[in-house]
Amino acid sequence: MSTNRRDFLRTAAVASGALGLGILPVVAAASSHPSRAAAPKQGRVAPKRILILGGTSFIGPRQVEYALARGHTITLFNRGRTNPQLFPTVEKLHGDRATNDLASLKGRKWDAVIDNSATNPQWVHDSAAALKDSVGQYVFISTRSVYFDTSRIPMTSDAQVFTRENTPVAEGRPLPYGLSKALAEKEARAVFGNRTTVVRPGLIIGPGDDTDRFSYWPVRIDRGGEVLAAGDPTDPVQIIDARDLSEWVVRLVEQGTTGTFNGVGPKGGRTMAELLYGIRAVTDANVEVKFTWPGTDFLLEQKVRPYSDLPVWQPPRNGREGFARFDLTPEIKSGLTFRPLAVTAKDTLDWFKTLPAARQAELKAGMTPEREKELLAIWHARAGK
Repeated sequence: MSTNRRDFLRTAAVASGALGLGILPVVAAASSHPSRAAAPKQGRVAPKRILILGGTSFIGPRQVEYALARGHTITLFNRGRTNPQLFPTVEKLHGDRATNDLASLKGRKWDAVIDNSATNPQWVHDSAAALKDSVGQYVFISTRSVYFDTSRIPMTSDAQVFTRENTPVAEGRPLPYGLSKALAEKEARAVFGNRTTVVRPGLIIGPGDDTDRFSYWPVRIDRGGEVLAAGDPTDPVQIIDARDLSEWVVRLVEQGTTGTFNGVGPKGGRTMAELLYGIRAVTDANVEVKFTWPGTDFLLEQKVRPYSDLPVWQPPRNGREGFARFDLTPEIKSGLTFRPLAVTAKDTLDWFKTLPAARQAELKAGMTPEREKELLAIWHARAGK
């Protein structure tokens, strides 16, 4: 089914329960608040001493900027290799978690540690053990990928996660990503107990994301023409701006909030139609864009890989019905807020256009223009159009 913008806006309200995004209000919000959603109102924030493991890549700098602006004292611990020029006035301790080189952490005290960089359960075991008596709260940044089954609707943090029992791995074989993160969560809790905070983000998006797993859509839509849309218009989507995630994590530290949370959004989710037309609202208005929705069955038949060839999109079927249907009641109660999609999309596109031409020409995610044209041609031939 091919639609132009006007046709779709007339029919999508019926198909998806009205465009929850609200394109015109979102654009207005984007123009009046170009870079930040309002944080929850609160009184004076008590300054904290915060240790960040990592802190120099994507979400780390967002955490540092926000924490410094709110009066906290930050210490970074990393190898000193990634973006070492960042934050020249912030204390930096060097070491290597891969070799258990944590000597620079000894003899120090912090109110909380934010662990951004662990991909190996052993790293969490070692760092948690080293910090047990010198840190009050351990915040571990995990992933939505820890869930063994995402068929529940709605999904909540008590859903089953990967374990060695339900996901056996042969000796000497690398751990799957989801299992590795689930075991890392377990290590943090084993040491810090009820002083542990686990945050499980979904796809983290926004300016500075070098994976292009969201950037593909603003870039592609801004280019114009006929766009191969992902799945069905009503397929659910839950993603999170890196700034929303990072600022919320700092607020969890400020409040001393512990427990397990899911870092996705917005509240109630949005549909693929809302996502794509919301992005369209902030791209080049002088370029004609037409979305074509051949549907999930066609795309899967053509070996299109969800979440890769067409980023963000995960069909709600075959055990993934709840993948983008998380109940965010506890998260919002704890202070999670969301920027308008228009802000994230525009900021991402503006950032992407600052990259070198060669980098812009080679997106790291999504399908090539040639493959997109091929699929559209096959679809139109079948449809007789």
